[in-house]
Amino acid sequence: MFGEFIKERRIRQGVSLREFSRRIDTDPSNWSKTERGLLSPPRDEAMLKRVAKVLGIKVGSEAWVEMKDKAQIDAGLIPKDLLSDDQLVESLPLLFCTLREGKLTPEELDRLLVLLRKGN
Repeated sequence: MFGEFIKERRIRQGVSLREFSRRIDTDPSNWSKTERGLLSPPRDEAMLKRVAKVLGIKVGSEAWVEMKDKAQIDAGLIPKDLLSDDQLVESLPLLFCTLREGKLTPEELDRLLVLLRKGN
């Protein structure tokens, strides 16, 4: 998820893996593994800001939030801003259980996603 997002944008910018790695001050071999999902994405905010800068992503923009969310999800974490919502956190076990048991039809899942995006 995160790696695909970064690789697609990096290629779109016309930046090689080696050049990208040089600009964000990391090893190209390790970054290649990150893009392929073999290594966890960086969690360090400073590193994510360097990545964003090279990719032309403005900190605070929708693309920035998407990039950070993908990094946290790929690292097996729930985005921090969501964890600050007590009501949402209390609902997560029920959501996870429902999803695991497959009780939702694709249409119901789509409706749920629409409601979640609206904040209802």
